[in-house]
Amino acid sequence: MKLVIVRDGSALVYSEFGEKHARVGDVLLLGANVLCGAQPEGHVTVTVIYLDLDFILDQFFWQYIDLVQDRFASQSVADTIYTEPAQLMRLGKDRVGLLMPWLDELVALSVDGQYRDRFHRMQALWHAVIDQVSPHIRISSTRILPNQRARTRPSVPRDRRFAPLRVEARAARELLHSDISHSWTIPELADAAHLSQTQLVRVFTDAYGKTPLAYLTMLRVEEMARLLRESDASIAEAGQRVGWASRNRAATAFRDCTGLTPSRYRAMLHEIDVPSFSSS
Repeated sequence: MKLVIVRDGSALVYSEFGEKHARVGDVLLLGANVLCGAQPEGHVTVTVIYLDLDFILDQFFWQYIDLVQDRFASQSVADTIYTEPAQLMRLGKDRVGLLMPWLDELVALSVDGQYRDRFHRMQALWHAVIDQVSPHIRISSTRILPNQRARTRPSVPRDRRFAPLRVEARAARELLHSDISHSWTIPELADAAHLSQTQLVRVFTDAYGKTPLAYLTMLRVEEMARLLRESDASIAEAGQRVGWASRNRAATAFRDCTGLTPSRYRAMLHEIDVPSFSSS
Protein backbone atom coordinates (compact mmCIF):
# COMPACT_ATOMS: atom_id res chain seq x y z
CA MET A 1 0.00 0.00 0.00
CA LYS A 2 1.02 3.65 -0.41
CA LEU A 3 0.29 6.83 1.49
CA VAL A 4 1.18 9.88 -0.65
CA ILE A 5 1.27 13.29 1.04
CA VAL A 6 1.25 16.37 -1.25
CA ARG A 7 3.68 18.90 0.25
CA ASP A 8 3.97 21.49 -2.52
CA GLY A 9 2.54 22.22 -5.97
CA SER A 10 -0.34 20.32 -7.53
CA ALA A 11 -1.11 17.52 -9.98
CA LEU A 12 -3.90 15.71 -11.74
CA VAL A 13 -4.09 12.15 -10.44
CA TYR A 14 -5.83 9.25 -12.14
CA SER A 15 -6.93 6.01 -10.57
CA GLU A 16 -10.04 3.94 -9.93
CA PHE A 17 -11.71 7.04 -8.42
CA GLY A 18 -11.42 8.82 -11.79
CA GLU A 19 -9.55 12.06 -12.50
CA LYS A 20 -8.98 14.36 -9.54
CA HIS A 21 -6.98 17.47 -8.72
CA ALA A 22 -4.44 16.96 -5.90
CA ARG A 23 -2.92 19.97 -4.16
CA VAL A 24 -1.08 20.91 -0.98
CA GLY A 25 -2.93 19.47 1.99
CA ASP A 26 -4.16 16.37 0.18
CA VAL A 27 -3.25 12.76 0.95
CA LEU A 28 -3.65 9.88 -1.47
CA LEU A 29 -4.22 6.34 -0.14
CA LEU A 30 -3.66 3.47 -2.60
CA GLY A 31 -4.43 -0.15 -1.89
CA ALA A 32 -2.31 -3.10 -2.96
CA ASN A 33 -1.97 -3.49 -6.74
CA VAL A 34 -3.99 -0.38 -7.62
CA LEU A 35 -3.00 1.50 -10.76
CA CYS A 36 -2.34 5.23 -10.38
CA GLY A 37 -0.86 7.94 -12.58
CA ALA A 38 -0.15 11.62 -12.03
CA GLN A 39 0.43 14.68 -14.21
CA PRO A 40 2.17 17.53 -12.34
CA GLU A 41 0.82 21.02 -12.93
CA GLY A 42 4.11 22.87 -13.13
CA HIS A 43 5.61 20.98 -10.21
CA VAL A 44 4.56 18.78 -7.34
CA THR A 45 6.46 17.59 -4.26
CA VAL A 46 5.25 14.57 -2.33
CA THR A 47 6.38 12.23 0.41
CA VAL A 48 5.45 8.59 -0.12
CA ILE A 49 5.18 6.06 2.71
CA TYR A 50 5.21 2.45 1.54
CA LEU A 51 3.21 0.16 3.82
CA ASP A 52 3.62 -3.59 3.99
CA LEU A 53 0.21 -5.25 3.98
CA ASP A 54 1.08 -7.67 6.82
CA PHE A 55 2.25 -4.73 8.93
CA ILE A 56 -1.03 -2.90 8.37
CA LEU A 57 -3.15 -6.00 9.04
CA ASP A 58 -1.27 -6.61 12.27
CA GLN A 59 -2.09 -3.09 13.48
CA PHE A 60 -5.67 -3.52 12.27
CA PHE A 61 -5.96 -6.67 14.38
CA TRP A 62 -5.07 -4.82 17.57
CA GLN A 63 -7.24 -1.83 16.68
CA TYR A 64 -10.31 -4.02 16.06
CA ILE A 65 -9.64 -6.67 18.69
CA ASP A 66 -13.32 -6.48 19.72
CA LEU A 67 -14.37 -7.48 16.19
CA VAL A 68 -11.60 -9.78 14.97
CA GLN A 69 -11.52 -13.29 16.33
CA ASP A 70 -7.86 -13.86 15.47
CA ARG A 71 -5.01 -12.43 13.42
CA PHE A 72 -6.03 -14.39 10.34
CA ALA A 73 -9.51 -12.88 10.27
CA SER A 74 -8.04 -9.38 9.90
CA GLN A 75 -8.03 -9.46 6.11
CA SER A 76 -11.71 -10.32 5.70
CA VAL A 77 -12.85 -7.73 8.27
CA ALA A 78 -10.57 -5.07 6.76
CA ASP A 79 -12.03 -5.83 3.32
CA THR A 80 -15.50 -5.23 4.78
CA ILE A 81 -14.61 -1.89 6.38
CA TYR A 82 -12.24 -0.46 3.76
CA THR A 83 -14.02 -0.94 0.44
CA GLU A 84 -12.42 1.79 -1.70
CA PRO A 85 -9.15 0.77 -3.43
CA ALA A 86 -8.04 4.40 -3.85
CA GLN A 87 -8.94 7.54 -1.94
CA LEU A 88 -7.96 11.20 -2.21
CA MET A 89 -8.41 12.87 1.17
CA ARG A 90 -8.57 16.64 1.74
CA LEU A 91 -6.77 17.18 5.05
CA GLY A 92 -5.97 20.85 4.42
CA LYS A 93 -2.70 22.79 4.59
CA ASP A 94 -2.76 23.28 8.35
CA ARG A 95 -3.21 19.62 9.23
CA VAL A 96 -0.67 18.43 6.65
CA GLY A 97 1.67 21.13 7.95
CA LEU A 98 1.69 19.28 11.27
CA LEU A 99 2.99 16.21 9.47
CA MET A 100 6.00 17.87 7.84
CA PRO A 101 8.54 17.57 10.71
CA TRP A 102 7.51 13.95 11.32
CA LEU A 103 7.75 13.11 7.63
CA ASP A 104 11.16 14.78 7.31
CA GLU A 105 12.52 12.83 10.27
CA LEU A 106 10.99 9.58 9.03
CA VAL A 107 12.57 10.10 5.59
CA ALA A 108 15.97 10.93 7.15
CA LEU A 109 15.92 7.80 9.30
CA SER A 110 14.87 5.69 6.31
CA VAL A 111 17.61 7.10 4.07
CA ASP A 112 20.20 6.49 6.78
CA GLY A 113 19.00 2.90 7.12
CA GLN A 114 18.44 3.16 10.87
CA TYR A 115 15.59 0.66 10.86
CA ARG A 116 16.99 -1.39 13.73
CA ASP A 117 18.64 1.21 15.96
CA ARG A 118 15.79 3.74 15.68
CA PHE A 119 12.96 1.25 15.15
CA HIS A 120 10.77 2.57 17.96
CA ARG A 121 11.27 6.19 16.92
CA MET A 122 10.22 5.33 13.36
CA GLN A 123 7.16 3.54 14.71
CA ALA A 124 6.30 6.58 16.82
CA LEU A 125 6.60 8.86 13.78
CA TRP A 126 4.40 6.59 11.69
CA HIS A 127 1.73 6.47 14.38
CA ALA A 128 1.83 10.26 14.69
CA VAL A 129 1.24 10.57 10.93
CA ILE A 130 -1.56 8.02 10.68
CA ASP A 131 -3.23 9.50 13.78
CA GLN A 132 -3.80 12.69 11.77
CA VAL A 133 -4.75 10.90 8.53
CA SER A 134 -7.00 8.06 9.74
CA PRO A 135 -10.03 10.24 10.66
CA HIS A 136 -10.25 11.18 6.97
CA ILE A 137 -10.16 7.63 5.60
CA ARG A 138 -13.60 6.65 4.35
CA ILE A 139 -14.91 3.39 5.77
CA SER A 140 -18.13 1.44 5.53
CA SER A 141 -20.15 0.95 8.69
CA THR A 142 -19.84 -2.40 10.47
CA ARG A 143 -22.36 -3.76 12.96
CA ILE A 144 -21.27 -5.88 15.89
CA LEU A 145 -23.78 -8.69 15.88
CA PRO A 146 -24.52 -10.79 18.98
CA ASN A 147 -22.97 -13.88 17.43
CA GLN A 148 -19.83 -11.86 16.60
CA ARG A 149 -19.52 -10.76 20.21
CA ALA A 150 -20.03 -14.34 21.35
CA ARG A 151 -17.16 -15.54 19.20
CA THR A 152 -14.74 -12.86 20.42
CA ARG A 153 -12.08 -14.42 22.58
CA PRO A 154 -11.50 -13.06 26.10
CA SER A 155 -7.78 -13.17 25.46
CA VAL A 156 -5.76 -12.72 22.28
CA PRO A 157 -3.27 -15.14 20.72
CA ARG A 158 0.33 -14.34 21.56
CA ASP A 159 2.11 -16.37 18.91
CA ARG A 160 2.95 -14.98 15.48
CA ARG A 161 2.52 -17.38 12.58
CA PHE A 162 3.36 -15.27 9.54
CA ALA A 163 4.14 -17.40 6.50
CA PRO A 164 5.80 -16.56 3.17
CA LEU A 165 3.66 -16.26 0.06
CA ARG A 166 2.27 -19.62 -0.96
CA VAL A 167 4.24 -21.19 -3.80
CA GLU A 168 0.95 -21.80 -5.63
CA ALA A 169 0.15 -18.05 -5.58
CA ARG A 170 3.59 -17.21 -6.96
CA ALA A 171 3.23 -19.87 -9.66
CA ALA A 172 -0.13 -18.47 -10.78
CA ARG A 173 1.25 -14.93 -10.79
CA GLU A 174 4.23 -15.99 -12.92
CA LEU A 175 1.87 -17.60 -15.42
CA LEU A 176 -0.15 -14.39 -15.71
CA HIS A 177 3.01 -12.33 -16.21
CA SER A 178 4.39 -14.78 -18.76
CA ASP A 179 1.57 -14.18 -21.25
CA ILE A 180 -0.91 -11.45 -20.41
CA SER A 181 -2.64 -11.77 -23.79
CA HIS A 182 -3.63 -15.37 -23.09
CA SER A 183 -7.28 -15.90 -22.12
CA TRP A 184 -6.49 -17.36 -18.71
CA THR A 185 -9.30 -19.03 -16.82
CA ILE A 186 -9.59 -19.95 -13.14
CA PRO A 187 -9.80 -23.69 -13.93
CA GLU A 188 -6.64 -23.44 -16.05
CA LEU A 189 -4.69 -21.57 -13.36
CA ALA A 190 -5.99 -23.84 -10.61
CA ASP A 191 -4.91 -26.92 -12.54
CA ALA A 192 -1.41 -25.49 -13.07
CA ALA A 193 -1.12 -24.61 -9.37
CA HIS A 194 -2.54 -28.00 -8.26
CA LEU A 195 -5.31 -26.38 -6.23
CA SER A 196 -9.07 -26.36 -6.41
CA GLN A 197 -10.59 -23.28 -8.05
CA THR A 198 -11.85 -21.97 -4.71
CA GLN A 199 -8.48 -22.52 -3.05
CA LEU A 200 -6.62 -20.76 -5.86
CA VAL A 201 -8.79 -17.63 -5.67
CA ARG A 202 -8.44 -17.50 -1.88
CA VAL A 203 -4.67 -18.10 -1.85
CA PHE A 204 -4.01 -15.63 -4.68
CA THR A 205 -6.21 -12.91 -3.18
CA ASP A 206 -4.54 -13.32 0.21
CA ALA A 207 -1.14 -12.89 -1.45
CA TYR A 208 -1.78 -10.06 -3.92
CA GLY A 209 -4.98 -8.32 -2.83
CA LYS A 210 -6.85 -9.12 -6.06
CA THR A 211 -8.39 -12.19 -7.63
CA PRO A 212 -6.27 -13.73 -10.42
CA LEU A 213 -8.47 -12.32 -13.18
CA ALA A 214 -8.61 -8.85 -11.61
CA TYR A 215 -4.81 -8.98 -11.35
CA LEU A 216 -4.61 -9.95 -15.03
CA THR A 217 -6.81 -6.98 -15.92
CA MET A 218 -4.42 -4.68 -14.06
CA LEU A 219 -1.43 -6.11 -15.97
CA ARG A 220 -3.20 -5.65 -19.29
CA VAL A 221 -4.18 -2.05 -18.55
CA GLU A 222 -0.63 -1.23 -17.47
CA GLU A 223 0.78 -2.66 -20.73
CA MET A 224 -1.96 -1.02 -22.82
CA ALA A 225 -1.01 2.37 -21.34
CA ARG A 226 2.61 1.75 -22.33
CA LEU A 227 1.57 0.88 -25.89
CA LEU A 228 -0.53 4.03 -26.17
CA ARG A 229 2.48 6.08 -25.01
CA GLU A 230 5.24 4.39 -26.96
CA SER A 231 3.70 3.08 -30.19
CA ASP A 232 1.37 4.13 -32.99
CA ALA A 233 -1.05 1.30 -32.27
CA SER A 234 -4.70 2.28 -32.29
CA ILE A 235 -6.77 1.76 -29.17
CA ALA A 236 -8.30 -1.38 -30.68
CA GLU A 237 -4.87 -2.71 -31.67
CA ALA A 238 -3.38 -1.97 -28.24
CA GLY A 239 -6.31 -3.74 -26.62
CA GLN A 240 -5.90 -6.76 -28.88
CA ARG A 241 -2.17 -7.00 -28.17
CA VAL A 242 -2.81 -7.31 -24.45
CA GLY A 243 -5.60 -9.84 -24.87
CA TRP A 244 -8.94 -8.10 -25.42
CA ALA A 245 -10.73 -8.90 -28.68
CA SER A 246 -13.24 -6.06 -28.22
CA ARG A 247 -12.30 -2.38 -28.31
CA ASN A 248 -15.21 -1.65 -25.97
CA ARG A 249 -14.02 -4.23 -23.44
CA ALA A 250 -10.50 -2.78 -23.53
CA ALA A 251 -11.78 0.79 -23.14
CA THR A 252 -14.05 -0.14 -20.23
CA ALA A 253 -11.30 -1.98 -18.35
CA PHE A 254 -8.86 0.88 -18.98
CA ARG A 255 -11.30 3.47 -17.64
CA ASP A 256 -12.22 1.37 -14.60
CA CYS A 257 -8.58 0.92 -13.60
CA THR A 258 -7.17 4.37 -14.41
CA GLY A 259 -10.10 6.78 -14.31
CA LEU A 260 -9.38 7.81 -17.91
CA THR A 261 -10.64 6.63 -21.27
CA PRO A 262 -7.91 5.43 -23.66
CA SER A 263 -8.78 8.34 -25.98
CA ARG A 264 -8.29 10.88 -23.19
CA TYR A 265 -5.03 9.21 -22.19
CA ARG A 266 -3.70 9.28 -25.76
CA ALA A 267 -4.73 12.94 -26.16
CA MET A 268 -2.54 13.73 -23.17
CA LEU A 269 0.48 12.54 -25.17
CA HIS A 270 0.50 16.01 -26.69
CA GLU A 271 0.72 17.59 -23.25
CA ILE A 272 3.66 17.83 -20.86
CA ASP A 273 4.45 15.09 -18.32
CA VAL A 274 2.10 12.39 -19.55
CA PRO A 275 1.40 10.06 -16.60
CA SER A 276 2.53 6.44 -16.76
CA PHE A 277 0.44 4.06 -14.72
CA SER A 278 1.98 1.73 -12.16
CA SER A 279 0.59 -0.40 -9.37
CA SER A 280 1.25 0.29 -5.75
